Amino acid sequence: MARKLESVWEGSRFMLPEHVQQLRQEMQEQGRRSRPVIDPDEWELIDQALGYSLLKQEQITIVLFDPYKDLKVRGVVVKVDRQLRRIKFQSEEDFSWIKIDDVIRVIT
Repeated sequence: MARKLESVWEGSRFMLPEHVQQLRQEMQEQGRRSRPVIDPDEWELIDQALGYSLLKQEQITIVLFDPYKDLKVRGVVVKVDRQLRRIKFQSEEDFSWIKIDDVIRVIT
């Protein structure tokens, strides 16, 4: 009899919506990455590439940090605001402000 009750319990697999939502959040949190540490030499190369794009109006690709996957944006640097640590960036669609701290790499 106990054997039959175990199989009945195992066969009924329903979950409350709150539990499903909590499980999805936990699975998403497991995929999070930590922000990489960029050494001063790499920051110098990033600064040079940003300055080159600003001066020559050349398109560059900026790789931005995201906790789940890296984001790539392509465009031209219009302005660098060192005080607020952000970059005014013109992509094909529109202008956007990018935080300098989010920049991981710049590809010319």
